[in-house]
Amino acid sequence: MSRSLPPPRFDAPSVFGRVAVLMGGTTSEREVSLDSGRNVLEALRARGVDANGVDGIPNLVRELQDRHFDRVFNILHGGDGESGVLQGLLESLRVPYTGSGVLGSALALDKVRAKQVWSAIGLPTPRYVRIPKEAGAEAVHAAARELGLPVIVKPSLEGSSVGVSRVFDEADLDAAVELAARYPGELLMEQLIEPGGATGGEYTIGVLDGRALASIRIVPAGEYYDYHAKYVADDTQYLCPGLDEAGEAEARDQAERAFAALGLRGWARVDFMRDRDGRNWLLEANTAPGMTSHSLMPKSAAALGVPFEELCWRILETSMPGAAG
Repeated sequence: MSRSLPPPRFDAPSVFGRVAVLMGGTTSEREVSLDSGRNVLEALRARGVDANGVDGIPNLVRELQDRHFDRVFNILHGGDGESGVLQGLLESLRVPYTGSGVLGSALALDKVRAKQVWSAIGLPTPRYVRIPKEAGAEAVHAAARELGLPVIVKPSLEGSSVGVSRVFDEADLDAAVELAARYPGELLMEQLIEPGGATGGEYTIGVLDGRALASIRIVPAGEYYDYHAKYVADDTQYLCPGLDEAGEAEARDQAERAFAALGLRGWARVDFMRDRDGRNWLLEANTAPGMTSHSLMPKSAAALGVPFEELCWRILETSMPGAAG
């Protein structure tokens, strides 16, 4: 790829002070977060950063009260780690941290609100209906008829494909809603974008300091890119860059606009589908993307010549004064 990133801003690891790598927590993504955190911790230490792992927000609060850390590398997936709660805490304590602020984190975690923002500025996202927890079966079935099957039913505040169902038959709607309703927040029902053609399918693209990286086309061995395909299976294919030059330019532009529209900063990963006619449809933005051996953000950066250790360093740099939005 011809696109490249500017050089890192700092050379000396001492500029970061003592860094807390926040991981784990209590959400459904705990194990993934612990895996990501261990990898980030190892990478930062390999670059000479004085970094230590902290499991969950209560432990972080105690450490910060004792002034053990100067900044936080947030790799706490889901829940309060991405909802704005952690970010508000760190803002009030004047502790620098990686990732988006209060508003951007809250908007991105809530899939319904993110889609509302994107739709308002003309960014493409699949048609959807917001389903309140208290909605009855009649309202759910009416929503499915409005959108037209097939649809996806998912919790609005979860990640890693947790609680997600693809519904092709109206008889399966109630079970899909029951599964999604086990998780916090309201539900989202959206049009299922069915892939086809030479480049249709599921994609993602990393954004670092407001600058989009390389797209990845995800080709699972099974029918869907579910939790197993994301974190367990070794037969999922990742084609990076996933598109030709014109397609990459379009995907980068949309990702950067989506990032800016939600008020994100630091780093994120934007997921999208591409239909059989070659149109992109934005699904969601992740403000603390996975950093496991199967994760996509490192692959998106590697395509631009940024290895994992350098990626972690660059993400940590975004917590320093003067970082881009």
